[in-house]
Amino acid sequence: MKIHHIRNATMIIEVNNHFILVDPMLGPQATMPPFTLFRFKAKRNPIAPFPEQSRSLLEKVTHCIITHRHPDHLDTAGIKFLITQNIPVVCSYKDAPILKNKGLTISQSIHYWKEVNFLNGTLEGIPAKHGYGFVAKPMGNVMGFYLKLPQYPSIYLSSDTIYTKHVHKVLMEYKPDISVIPGGAAQLDFFQPLLMTLDDILKFVQNAPGKVIINHLEAINHCPTTRKELREIMTNKQLMPKVFIPDDGQSIIFQA
Repeated sequence: MKIHHIRNATMIIEVNNHFILVDPMLGPQATMPPFTLFRFKAKRNPIAPFPEQSRSLLEKVTHCIITHRHPDHLDTAGIKFLITQNIPVVCSYKDAPILKNKGLTISQSIHYWKEVNFLNGTLEGIPAKHGYGFVAKPMGNVMGFYLKLPQYPSIYLSSDTIYTKHVHKVLMEYKPDISVIPGGAAQLDFFQPLLMTLDDILKFVQNAPGKVIINHLEAINHCPTTRKELREIMTNKQLMPKVFIPDDGQSIIFQA
């Protein structure tokens, strides 16, 4: 199994002859407005370019998983790609009607805590809470996913979430071999953080039974945490052996 980190939350899971695209933000640098104007520097998004070495992977994509509809997870270019290539899409039952109306091919819509068949294995929807306090409500619905394929490591895609009892349940009861979490500590100009704080990222890594990939870094202007900062913190806490903090365009190999 290979996990190809592309940019922000966009990644491709390569297993057998399948290439599963997750949350495609595929547009060029600086094609979306800033997500904050005051709290952090008002740069147009994405603030990082699409990695050229990843373009050839897009030609191999066979399936797509969409965790939610925010533009840093599904942008105009991502929608166009999915429609043009007629890629089968898996998403939350709450997002399915809207994405279908946009012209996407919805192959499966998933409910929370419901397991469905997927590529000779299973895929299950996991609740996610996009922010602390009041801000989680206007941020809308988000779905994490737990993927189990025969003879391959299990994967928990937490999506954009804080550390909740549901997240904790997956770590304790499902015991994923690989977890993927957002590490940017995103904030808007007002309200509390939208993603796990550094303290909750540490809590997640400490509780995770397997490896943890931290993404959602240095690609969107409302995410202040840097890779360097995270690596230093994980090293100081002696957690770096459990963690991958990939650069854009980097691939990670996991043994079956």
